[in-house]
Amino acid sequence: MTTVDADPAAVDIELSRTALLLIDMQRDFLEPGGFGDALGNDVGLLADCIAPCQALLEAAREAGVLVIHTREGHRTDLSDVHGTKQERCAMGKRIGDAGPMGRILVRGEPGHALVDALAPLPGEPVVDKPGKGAFFATDLDLLLRRAGIDNLLVCGVTTEVCVSSTVREASDRGYRVVVPGDCCASYFPAFHDAALAMISAQGGIFGVVTEGATLVAALRHSTSAP
Repeated sequence: MTTVDADPAAVDIELSRTALLLIDMQRDFLEPGGFGDALGNDVGLLADCIAPCQALLEAAREAGVLVIHTREGHRTDLSDVHGTKQERCAMGKRIGDAGPMGRILVRGEPGHALVDALAPLPGEPVVDKPGKGAFFATDLDLLLRRAGIDNLLVCGVTTEVCVSSTVREASDRGYRVVVPGDCCASYFPAFHDAALAMISAQGGIFGVVTEGATLVAALRHSTSAP
């Protein structure tokens, strides 16, 4: 067991039953010239979480923790896009339209790819999801159950949308959720802060919140212990 200091209270997790979930660290959201940038967002606010995620990813791999990556995107024929999602657009751009890095939110396009700094290693599952939450219309829950996972370390972008949606879905499914706040990010800092506060409110209604360095230290202490 590894103890992780967190808000509202420390949690004990068994590393063999823990997975690191990296949510949607994709070029279109995080890189200059991507779709997020084209919408007028400051992608630097999202890029700030890459280094903390890298450090946590390295520690998780060293500790033998299961690592799973997700990407938001759709089939090339857009047959898996709900009409209501297709109706929502920003700056006149819809899912499937041409964007700075290919068709927007379409699988296989350059913008759909994960950033190089957090590229998956061979054997690390990549879950392609058509919605905000990583459990919706995916095999994520099956992957986790088959691996005997009880605990999720959830990172990624954006804090208030895909990360929060996934955390809530995980909580409803009985997973113990730990969110390192600096390993998540939003184009809107106030939304980021509010989303983290909602997760840990009322005794940890959806999970607990900590820092990436705290998790890294816990993972490395566990692997170095006799």
